[in-house]
Amino acid sequence: MIFNKDTAEKTAELLLQINAIKLNPENPFTWASGWKSPIYCDNRLILSFPIIRNYIRDEFAKNIEKQFGKPDVIAGVATGAIGIGILVAESLGLPFVYVRPEPKKHGRQNQVEGFLQKGQNVVVVEDLISTGNSSLMAVEALRNEGANIKGMAAIFTYGFSVAEENFKNANIDLFTLSNYENLLSLAVQKQYISEDQQTTLQDWSVSPSTWRQE
Repeated sequence: MIFNKDTAEKTAELLLQINAIKLNPENPFTWASGWKSPIYCDNRLILSFPIIRNYIRDEFAKNIEKQFGKPDVIAGVATGAIGIGILVAESLGLPFVYVRPEPKKHGRQNQVEGFLQKGQNVVVVEDLISTGNSSLMAVEALRNEGANIKGMAAIFTYGFSVAEENFKNANIDLFTLSNYENLLSLAVQKQYISEDQQTTLQDWSVSPSTWRQE
């Protein structure tokens, strides 16, 4: 679910402007999973544009507090959400931790890096939601450390039904600054894509795992 439509449209426009999101239905990208995709999203680019990263930071900070209340800690999911997570934590004057995909193989073998006390309220910041599996693994790691997860806030989601089901099953509220639906609408409006291309992009989102796999 998006925080609000105005933010969703503005965020989508900014991501398109800096090529953090690329749309290419004629020559699709191949994800690590093997899926063919007409869209590629790299939100790490946001950090290289001060005005845009500050906008994303401010929208996160404002909407996180409005939606979840002010938590005790902000957690970022490694590696994509570490940078923006730190900015959000700084804006809210809160401690920050980040979550590795798996525990370190040496030293203290931490998966959660930073100071986190049992029972603290945590909002998790993520850069991108596809199936939600890796994001929810981070939630599980935080819960194993005794954290109370208030919810997750992400920059962008593809809006896959499998992700919605995964978050529902994990009992985690997910809110995003923008999503695939608002992106496509704005991309047509701003003539990044044609209406025919929009149809192709919509078809992909219905069944991304089988799209153009024949």
